[in-house]
Amino acid sequence: MTGAKVAYIFPIGNKRSTFVNTPTPTTVELATAKDLGAAIRNARESMDLHQAAAALLCGVGVRYLSELENGKETIRLGLALKVIAGLGLALTISRKKPFWSKDGRRT
Repeated sequence: MTGAKVAYIFPIGNKRSTFVNTPTPTTVELATAKDLGAAIRNARESMDLHQAAAALLCGVGVRYLSELENGKETIRLGLALKVIAGLGLALTISRKKPFWSKDGRRT
């Protein structure tokens, strides 16, 4: 068949696809750039995506995705958010328990 087009379906939101495995929702506390990179790598691998395919899907370069997954501290936040959205992930911020008391002592 010449001229045939192939369509690939990737997960968006809560929809599931037979072509890509979607990870089960989990909450991960991120304290470092390495934590963020590991969370993104785990999500990508759970979807059976190679870095090149994930980078193409997210609209970033393979080198950028590699640096992000390896925890490079100086990555651009805007592109990191693009990768998070491109993989169908969500980044939320919540208040954690403060490590000091109201009188200023450490707890």
